[in-house]
Amino acid sequence: MDLLLDTHVFLWWCDNSPKLGKLANEAIANPRNVVYVSVASAWEIAIKETLGRLKTPEPVEDAVTENEFSPLSISFQHARLAGSLPNHHRDPFDRMLVAQAQADGLVLVTRDERIRPYTVKVLWI
Repeated sequence: MDLLLDTHVFLWWCDNSPKLGKLANEAIANPRNVVYVSVASAWEIAIKETLGRLKTPEPVEDAVTENEFSPLSISFQHARLAGSLPNHHRDPFDRMLVAQAQADGLVLVTRDERIRPYTVKVLWI
């Protein structure tokens, strides 16, 4: 299974947070699954750090490498799809993650209920 971590899921994984839950922990830790972290999440984290709303112990790219996750770049197809999604969710970062999951056939790992109206495979935590 190819997974795309929502930003909060990535942060919880890096922090060993109990918020993540058993099912998500097992899926992310499963070596048969490819786990992606979008550069949109890195961008979102950088903005929140600059605003003082978040503090991470290391750069996102270091955490991605250390956890053997795969970085997912934003393509023109992703951008076009994100821009054309119905306005169920106003957060541009989450809309990008939905678009990337749809375009690349990934399972989005999230707790964000505002994702439900979209046609996207989700592993709910």
